[in-house]
Amino acid sequence: MTIIYREGDGDVAYVKGAPEVLLDLSSRLFRDGAIVPLTDDLRDALQQELCGYASRGLRVLGAAYRPLPGDVPRTAEAVEKDLIFLGFAGIVDPPRPEAAEAIRLCRSAGIDVIMITGDNPLTASAIAQDLGLSSEGALTGADLEAMTDDELARRLRTTKVLSRVTAEHKLRVIDILSRDREVIAMTGDGVNDAPALKKASIGIAMGIKGTDVAKESSDMVLVDDNFASIVAGVEEGRREYDNIARFTRYLLSSNVGEIVAIVGGLLMGLPLILIPVQILWINLITDGPTALALGLEPAEKDVMQRRPRNPDESILTRSALLVILVIGAWLGLLTLYAFSGFYEVDIDRARTMAFTGLIIFEMYNVLNFRSFRFPLHRIGFFSNPTLILAILGSLGLQALVVYVPILQEFLGTAPLTLADWGLLFLLGLPILLAGEIYKILRLRSEEKGRTPA
Repeated sequence: MTIIYREGDGDVAYVKGAPEVLLDLSSRLFRDGAIVPLTDDLRDALQQELCGYASRGLRVLGAAYRPLPGDVPRTAEAVEKDLIFLGFAGIVDPPRPEAAEAIRLCRSAGIDVIMITGDNPLTASAIAQDLGLSSEGALTGADLEAMTDDELARRLRTTKVLSRVTAEHKLRVIDILSRDREVIAMTGDGVNDAPALKKASIGIAMGIKGTDVAKESSDMVLVDDNFASIVAGVEEGRREYDNIARFTRYLLSSNVGEIVAIVGGLLMGLPLILIPVQILWINLITDGPTALALGLEPAEKDVMQRRPRNPDESILTRSALLVILVIGAWLGLLTLYAFSGFYEVDIDRARTMAFTGLIIFEMYNVLNFRSFRFPLHRIGFFSNPTLILAILGSLGLQALVVYVPILQEFLGTAPLTLADWGLLFLLGLPILLAGEIYKILRLRSEEKGRTPA
């Protein structure tokens, strides 16, 4: 960057930037209060000192100046040459302590981290080493310009450090990574980062150091300027996605159970198993709170050890649909069984058995959907207290419906005996046990597959 000041009868250009670039543009050196020619020996000595600063991870900024004759055009090409080199400063700007752990978590989560910086290559390599990033095969902006797109695409699969890059280089890197349908998150804080922030899949601007232009060009603003917060956001996003999947699959399996019970009963010539108000009660009062509580499930322990999912993958995969249909059919058949034993004697009691039974079966079912992979003893039965309260609340409300006369009349229920309740809880228990056994066997198979031979 160059600024021209009026001093006395003439103009003076002051230039700051990369020291190695300024050295190439300089012909003289300000030394011990005098201006001396910048000989090759002096140039080499300055380069060695510069390398020493940079190799220690210091961000090095050079400064130079030039008195401007009146006939020199005020353009960058004309002004930024024949400079008098003033020197350079090493700035300590270490990465945050938590950044290295955040990068490690990114790797385990299948997220590739590439450091793109305008710093000196030695500075970039030193910082990369502190962060646990491999600086092997590091590229500079000049290297990028010498490569074709295909060559650069191959190098980006292994290269983790890019230094002395410009805004145009960043855009090119994003374009090349996008060809392979990569989801790209780009961080930046300066005006020159704005095009790349806008081009990336997700632009993330720094909230403290970031310029207004960078913030306006981004999709997200990092209020604490901490890379670890991005990783925490990824973890939270994965948790939310899992919970949406749990919520959706649980409700669909419950609805399939209701459909199987009602349609199955009609096909068998039975009276209507559930009346409309009972179905409404199940969907609003019972399924609703438990499904919402399922959305508060904590993240699974290995959520940051998974590979990223395919963005085009449906939340209802084939295996998920199969599970929904199988469990839904099981719920419906159990409800039919609970109804069929009593309908010839007392239709209200039979409907109450089916009504209450379906709710109990769904409470077992919601415990199954707390995790697709881990059994309850691994995730902790009480790790989601809101769900436990929702289950107890649903069962408590159902007891009121069964025994309070005004609610009995409204919902068409009849009192159940303690034996009836016990039968329904026993009928539903295999739903939970089958899910737990399946998860245990699947987990053992996965762990056995990861064990080296």
